[in-house]
Amino acid sequence: QVQLVESGGGLVQPGGSLRLSCAASGFTFSRYAMSWHRQAPGKEREFVATITSTRESTSYADSVKGRFTISRDNAKNMVYLQMNNLKSEDTAVYYCYVPSRASWGQGTQVTVSS
Repeated sequence: QVQLVESGGGLVQPGGSLRLSCAASGFTFSRYAMSWHRQAPGKEREFVATITSTRESTSYADSVKGRFTISRDNAKNMVYLQMNNLKSEDTAVYYCYVPSRASWGQGTQVTVSS
């Protein structure tokens, strides 16, 4: 079955950077688009970024455009989210997602605070 394991979250000061990773298994990773989503306390889960199966196209939420970069390594079955210039409003649990399989990871906490 599909397994997604996120890592790389933590506590960072405003303006700092983090790189999230998602290790995928149980499906043919290179055939599927992947995405990142996040859920802040008391809010609904929201889309952050997506990347097509062969990396030819990416898309971002307006709130992270220019600060976050999604990438993938099909040889390693990994998807990444590089987050720069982090803001307090980026604080959330970040989830890896396979849209066409409707599968979620367990999430990794990102806290942006001074």
